[in-house]
Parts: sequence; C-alpha cells; structure tokens
Amino acid sequence: MLEHTQMSERRACRLVGLSRDAWRHPPQPDAHTVRLGERIHAVAMERRRFGYRRVHDMLRTELPGTNHKKVFRLYSAQGLAVRKRNKGKKCRGERTPLVAATRVNQTWSLDFVSDSLANGRRIKCLTIADDFTRECIDIAVDLSMPGAYVTRILDQAARFRGYPEAIRTDNGPEFTCRAFMAWMQARGIQHILIQPGKPTQNAYIESFNGKFRDECLNENWFESLTQAREVIAIWRQDYNEVRPHGTIGRIPPAEFAAKHRKPNPSTTDAGSVNLQTLGPLSN
Repeated sequence: MLEHTQMSERRACRLVGLSRDAWRHPPQPDAHTVRLGERIHAVAMERRRFGYRRVHDMLRTELPGTNHKKVFRLYSAQGLAVRKRNKGKKCRGERTPLVAATRVNQTWSLDFVSDSLANGRRIKCLTIADDFTRECIDIAVDLSMPGAYVTRILDQAARFRGYPEAIRTDNGPEFTCRAFMAWMQARGIQHILIQPGKPTQNAYIESFNGKFRDECLNENWFESLTQAREVIAIWRQDYNEVRPHGTIGRIPPAEFAAKHRKPNPSTTDAGSVNLQTLGPLSN
C-alpha cells in the first residue's frame, strides 16, 4: 500500500490492523530457534528419508522441551519435506496376517538384498532381524551365500543372543536346501515359510530392507567388498543404537531390547557387538 499509493504509514497500518511498531521492527528469531533450525537442517541432510517426526525424535535429547509443532514449522519453512515416491497400483490379494512376536528371540526374519560394486560385480546382503525388538541382528555381505554359509552366520549370531524359537524366510534355494533344513531340525527351530509371491507375509524384514536400501545402499557407492562391509556395519550400528523406531515407542531398537532382554551370564549382550568385526566367513 505504501509503495503503490500516497497513503501514510499510520493510515495503512490502521487499515490492515497492524501496529506501527510491529511494522518497523519485524520479529527476529531468538538464539534457540536459530540453533534448532540449523540442527533440523543438519539432521535432514544426513538422513534424507526422515520426516519431521523422526527429526524431532533425534533432537529430543539434544534440545529437551522442543515442541514437535515448532519442529514441523521450521522443517517446512526450509523446504525439507520428503517427496513421496510414485508407486504403481498393486493387486489387492488376500493377505495372511502375521502373528506379532511378544518376546526377544521368539522369531527372526531373514531375507537377501542385492547390490553391486563399482566394477559391476553383484554382491548379496543377508539381513537378519528380530521381529519383537526390531533389532538388526546381523547383515552379512559377500559375493555368494549358499545354505551352509547362512547356517554359519546364524551360529555366529547365536553365540551372543541364543537361538530363536522360529525363523521366517521366503522359498529361496538358500533356505530350502538340505544343509539349512538339517541345521534347523538339529537345533529344534521352527521354520516358517511364506507362500511364494507373497512378501507381505514376511513384512517385518521387508520393511527393514526398505530402510536399508534407502538409507545405506542408495546413499553409498561401494568400490570393494571390504568397503561395503565396513559401511554397512557402521549403518547397522547406527540403526540399532541411534535411529529411533516408530513401532517401539520412537526409541532405538537396542534401547528397547535392553528393557526386555533377560540377563544371561553365559552369553554376551549383542546390542553393542558388531558381528562384522569377527571377519567374513569362508564359503
């Protein structure tokens, strides 16, 4: 109004209901708001698939008393909203409901995720997760993983956590071969096989694999198998000990597991143990 008319400042402010003092002295953010905005931007740049709620979870300890609505306002003002990915329509078939685990080591879920090195050679990642605590028990990385290799990985994990009551897998050849089936039978572990073509029956590990691809595999370029193991091991530790999980009270899986894991003097707590440090297994 002042730029396009000859109206005085006093009259213009009175017409729009604004005090002259507010017009002459626009509000300035305080030091806490400036720092909060900087930390929101830093976390969003580091974890690009995090929305404002997960960013708020990451900052609750560092900046106590911060309201999630203020985080949303500053998050939106900086244009940090995660873009939704376009997904094609899927057939809505009949789903078999999962039986939720109620204790640690009740059910482990296993699956494979593929990636490639800079030279084009394919690598396989065996992901293992506890359905109850949402902990990533291990991520084994190698060029190939037959059934016997998988059983050695599981024996290695059980040294720290004990054996599970059941293991859920798909119908891949690594999980239906004689070596794997004999290993399961010898240890009295129930084998839960999902129906072919229905990955939703293994939804826990599928959800984890989506986070693993988005936050680790898609964000890194591996030049060697050794580098891939090191980067994935660091991401796994961050997932277990730092990254909050929405389905377990928005706390890290290791913290949630510590509240429910019964002390066992014969085993070592695996919440802080990185199995990758034990070295790769030979085929």
